[in-house]
Amino acid sequence: MGTLGKAREAPRKPCHGSRAGPKARLEAKSTNSPLPAQPSLAQITQFRMMVSLGHLAKGASLDDLIDSCIQSFDADGNLCRNNQLLQVMLTMHRIIISSAELLQKVMNLYKDALEKNSPGVCLKICYFVRYWITEFWIMFKMDASLTSTMEEFQDLVKANGEETHCHLIDTTQINSRDWSRKLTQRIKSNTSKKRKVSLLFDHLEPEELSEHLTYLEFKSFRRISFSDYQNYLVNSCVKENPTMERSIALCNGISQWVQLMVLSRPTPQLRAEVFIKFIHVAQKLHQLQNFNTLMAVIGGLCHSSISRLKETSSHVPHEINKVLGEMTELLSSCRNYDNYRRAYGECTHFKIPILGVHLKDLISLYEAMPDYLEDGKVNVQKLLALYNHINELVQLQEMAPPLDANKDLVHLLTLSLDLYYTEDEIYELSYAREPRNHRAPSVFKNYDLDQDGYISQEEFEKIAASFPFSFCVMDKDREGLISRDEITAYFMRASSIYSKLGLGFPHNFQETTYLKPTFCDNCAGFLWGVIKQGYRCKGNKYPESR
Repeated sequence: MGTLGKAREAPRKPCHGSRAGPKARLEAKSTNSPLPAQPSLAQITQFRMMVSLGHLAKGASLDDLIDSCIQSFDADGNLCRNNQLLQVMLTMHRIIISSAELLQKVMNLYKDALEKNSPGVCLKICYFVRYWITEFWIMFKMDASLTSTMEEFQDLVKANGEETHCHLIDTTQINSRDWSRKLTQRIKSNTSKKRKVSLLFDHLEPEELSEHLTYLEFKSFRRISFSDYQNYLVNSCVKENPTMERSIALCNGISQWVQLMVLSRPTPQLRAEVFIKFIHVAQKLHQLQNFNTLMAVIGGLCHSSISRLKETSSHVPHEINKVLGEMTELLSSCRNYDNYRRAYGECTHFKIPILGVHLKDLISLYEAMPDYLEDGKVNVQKLLALYNHINELVQLQEMAPPLDANKDLVHLLTLSLDLYYTEDEIYELSYAREPRNHRAPSVFKNYDLDQDGYISQEEFEKIAASFPFSFCVMDKDREGLISRDEITAYFMRASSIYSKLGLGFPHNFQETTYLKPTFCDNCAGFLWGVIKQGYRCKGNKYPESR
């Protein structure tokens, strides 16, 4: 064995836990955020905002930040100073305090102002809450605790007979806002009826197909709000975040659809024609600066279920493979997606970013910088940095796509993409089109003489003879045969135990990020993923997969 790959696993989600120390934060910055040739828009904006905030930019107590936001309004409810801090606090406060807790602090200030007979302060507090309701009404739709605290605040104001204040903090208009956060309904995996995957593919040219895919992608992308990005940072996942789930589901659906469209053709020549057409679609997506869908299409074409089709590949012209190589290089994770970042930074006007890359940047920044400074003050620079990164993404939603989409075609394309096939079903179809090639050298192959995917207990004992003792129970199903998955798990456990014991196990498996397309030495499958696609032995460089 050489390297163990995780060919079918999704990239790992960032781990969210305790704050990193100074050394770890420095390493995170140097590893994940290489300095660009010139400052980004977010960096320029952050510098300008820090100058405008003055002493607050160096850090401030939470009470000072809240007071500064309240004092942003004059006696008539107009903004009398720059609203940048107001925007940052209302969008990013959940990093340091929940929305309900923030409103509770504001309510306490209102009580104090009543006790001190300060009607002007009470009025400004209500102006602040009105601004919060008006500009960020989705928060009051999503957060039950915030809604409950708001009801308490409204009861307090009513009890003191302030009709003007009651009107300012009224939330009844929120219910009339258009708010749709439903996930796309997907067909269950056990449903016998599968939608026809070629509903539109045969009838649309690459340009039309790329334009309508871009229209769908943009619709999904523009639904992601500031609150969604903030929820992602706080929870470190897309769970309970429907708009992000929908965006990811669309990307995965396109990638899966690409695979199924290729595999739906019965002959290598026809499959190659579909492959070529999708390369042309990818080129059009690149021209449209739609990087997210481009990643989905190239991901589908590079998936192991497609890359293993050697007969199909033999019918693909060299120039097409060259374009695929260029696209793969553009989207490579090498040097923290340096090629993509350079191309993305050079694009102007309409563009759709690779959402996963920018979410990774947000998490890296979130973990690298502490919430509070050494003196206990809120790290305002962190709030500004996160705000500006998110704001760059949100501003892209205002750029209208340079295309005209046919709504009927959009609907039909949505139906075409609304498929559900399991990974196993796709692999079964791939192996049905082109049966497994057993030429890949491996330890397992040397003992699996009848090539049925299993070896006997006696054959396994020959392999295990290099170990002084057994590490785990094999043959779990007690049928006297051991599968490839079981023997792979055996070697992984053996490697771990030998390493802990300080023994000389010949294989030292380590998670590895492959920067170029890599195939498994064991199963000949393509190692797919964004980062850490598989395992590789430091002493034996041959890639393998489970």
